[in-house]
Amino acid sequence: MFGQHFYHKQIRNTVIAFGTIFNNISIKRLDSSGNPLQTIKIPLSYSPKQKFIARLEQNADLTGSNSSVAITLPRMAFDVIGYSYDSSRKLNKNQKITAVTTNADTTKLNSQYSPVPYDVSIELNVFTSNSDDGLQIIEQILPYFQPDYTVTMIENNTMGTKRDIPFVLENVDYEDTYAGSLTTSRRITYTLKFTAKIYLYGPVSTSAIIKKVSADLYETTADNSPFRSERVTVTPNPTSADKDDAYTYTTTLDFFDDSLNYDEETGSDT
Repeated sequence: MFGQHFYHKQIRNTVIAFGTIFNNISIKRLDSSGNPLQTIKIPLSYSPKQKFIARLEQNADLTGSNSSVAITLPRMAFDVIGYSYDSSRKLNKNQKITAVTTNADTTKLNSQYSPVPYDVSIELNVFTSNSDDGLQIIEQILPYFQPDYTVTMIENNTMGTKRDIPFVLENVDYEDTYAGSLTTSRRITYTLKFTAKIYLYGPVSTSAIIKKVSADLYETTADNSPFRSERVTVTPNPTSADKDDAYTYTTTLDFFDDSLNYDEETGSDT
């Protein structure tokens, strides 16, 4: 069963969507009279929290000409920290999603089974060197999460499916630490933990579109009934129509003489 390659980029697109939410946050520095001195756009990168902490601690004493290689604050970083199956959003695993192929061939149909619900845990870290910078950033984030913020995403380009993906804010941690002297190396860290409720899809299979259905009616309900009395055939009109076109159905009724023998293999009376 395993071994068929498929990749819908659902997790990758979720990470991109999460980063897009926070990639335009800025803070303002004011003078003593409340006049704006500068506006700083907060850098955002995909990186684990430990990497920034290690860099800040190892290079805490960089000054003068060496300061050009030091990490400057404020800045933000996020990364995926785990995955878990969400049984509360489970769908019927035998149900199929269908769509006409995107190559304009109306005789082919793409299909795949219902997606599997997963929770993706994402951690956003905010690093600042003073309290006011951190509060400006946090207050630009928290009001949007009550406790979730929803983003509409294209889940599968092949099937053309879209879904509203909620990013749920689980909790916010605060840490105020010093490395070295109390006046030179202060680091304030806000850790925001989110859960993205996504669905993961399996492989897409292609089959022919059913455009003709026939049902045979027999004289009795017995399994060994030898005679067929009627056949009902339904086809779309026109037969070239797809699901987005205007079309009707043509129903054909064929009646048979029960004195003749019915051939099960050929579907005709003899």
